[in-house]
Amino acid sequence: MILGRLASAAAKAALLGDEVKVVNCDKVVISGQKKNVFAHEKERRERKGYPLKSAKFSRLPDRMVRRTIRGMLPWKIARGKEAFKRVMCYIGIPDEYKSQKMMQPVNASSDKLPSKYVQLSEVSKNLGGKVFGGSK
Repeated sequence: MILGRLASAAAKAALLGDEVKVVNCDKVVISGQKKNVFAHEKERRERKGYPLKSAKFSRLPDRMVRRTIRGMLPWKIARGKEAFKRVMCYIGIPDEYKSQKMMQPVNASSDKLPSKYVQLSEVSKNLGGKVFGGSK
């Protein structure tokens, strides 16, 4: 799945009142050349003003996906906060969701992308994050 398209579909579903569970967050992809994606993510995290009040970015893939979904929600108002509470992201597939049917957003597939994309697990490792659990 492509990160932005997956996040927009998840945000839309959460705003409509659905419970959204995103699994295999470590396998979500960001389109673009590897060096450009790494440079952009590193620069984004280093862009700070006063460190105690500046934005905090996690290095874990599931938290990165959840933060991206939050960016597509009006999370400062009550409707957005309630929608954000309905969104959960997981690395790998938890045992309680293995038997359930998985749905995929229509336009979020990365099959049509050229070879220039990076998995979120690679971005996380490059930033110094650790990937726990996950599918084997």
